[in-house]
Amino acid sequence: MSRKVNRRKFMAGTAAGVAAAAFKFPAPAIAQAAPFKLGLLTIKTGPLAQGGIQMEQGVITYLKEKDYTLGGRKVDFVSADTGGSPAGAKTKAQELVERDKVDTIVGPLAAFELLAITDYIAQAKTPLLSLAAAEDLTQRRPNPYFLRASACSSQAMHPMADYAAKEMKLKRMITITEDFAFGYEQMGGFQQTFEDNGGRILKKLWPPLATPDYTPYLAQIADCDGVCQGFAGGNPLKFMKQYASAGLKFPVVTGQTGGDDALLRSYGDEAIGLISSCPYTLDAQTEANKRFVAGMQKNFNLDPGFYAAGLYINCMVIDEALKKSGGKSDDKAEFMKALRSVSLADTPRGPVKFDHLGNAVGNMFIRKCEKVGGKLVNTTIKTYTNVSQFWTYDEKKFLEQPVYSRDFPPLKS
Repeated sequence: MSRKVNRRKFMAGTAAGVAAAAFKFPAPAIAQAAPFKLGLLTIKTGPLAQGGIQMEQGVITYLKEKDYTLGGRKVDFVSADTGGSPAGAKTKAQELVERDKVDTIVGPLAAFELLAITDYIAQAKTPLLSLAAAEDLTQRRPNPYFLRASACSSQAMHPMADYAAKEMKLKRMITITEDFAFGYEQMGGFQQTFEDNGGRILKKLWPPLATPDYTPYLAQIADCDGVCQGFAGGNPLKFMKQYASAGLKFPVVTGQTGGDDALLRSYGDEAIGLISSCPYTLDAQTEANKRFVAGMQKNFNLDPGFYAAGLYINCMVIDEALKKSGGKSDDKAEFMKALRSVSLADTPRGPVKFDHLGNAVGNMFIRKCEKVGGKLVNTTIKTYTNVSQFWTYDEKKFLEQPVYSRDFPPLKS
């Protein structure tokens, strides 16, 4: 692709030079022909790579659908592998901005990566649309150059906890997820809403991100009504297989990554009955979702999940913002205003709009994993509409409490 882009740039430059000399075309007409440079920060190695590869597939699917054109401008797409580390994310972000001169970045995946680059992004004044769910960047530490079209960490867990308490009638639960920011914020949101509805969290278990064997943690799961797991990337597969092998039968609920549609082809019967809450679901009957799913199946021969959908929607937002700005992205502050003003009626997850802090407001789908015709599928059983990052809480009071963490809310046990 890069060779083709370079030839295009060479030919465009040569033609523009001849035209300018012969006819004295105004400079803006030539400048506007410059490609829109889109950078992706993603993860292609390690335990989170399963989601990171999907992210790239989501971007490519949208760009192919639009013939590599956004808002009337041809796109020069650069994908960078962060390696799944804060330092790697910082290095690759700097390369995209300073070497590749990108107009906008999509990604990264992990909350700890986003936290590592937020100050640099603000200083560089480069619009960033991230899948990473680090809550405070749209809460207590808002970044004016950041926009999240997916969901913050707890945004799917608040309705999951509501459903677990009110409709599954669960009273006493144990939570388990990786020992990092995304896990803390997911389980903080689940705990707060679950306890507000009369439930009780008995234990919070925190395996390291690269845990090969969950046996010591599974041994601590007992005397409860259910388990909430928040694993990401390929870790949900490992956890659910070991959970079933340990003979545990408590119902399991999860958030936006633990029951991802794209994982189902790798699961066995251990996933049957898993209840998940997610801002995207494969069975959503929107026109945009039908196009997206068809594109993913055509390009990659697989069903998409949350990670691919999130990046596809990011591209939809950028496309719409460029249309609003007349294709202009040079003034980063003005382009950021255009991005934040986007409201989409039809995306793969349904309607999407942004709150005043730059976080998406949209549907959350409660799904049950079932086997249909010998194939595992997530069937939507309830849809929560217009879900914000503050759930049903008063925004001012919510922001007065600390960001969800390993110890907040504290255990009442």
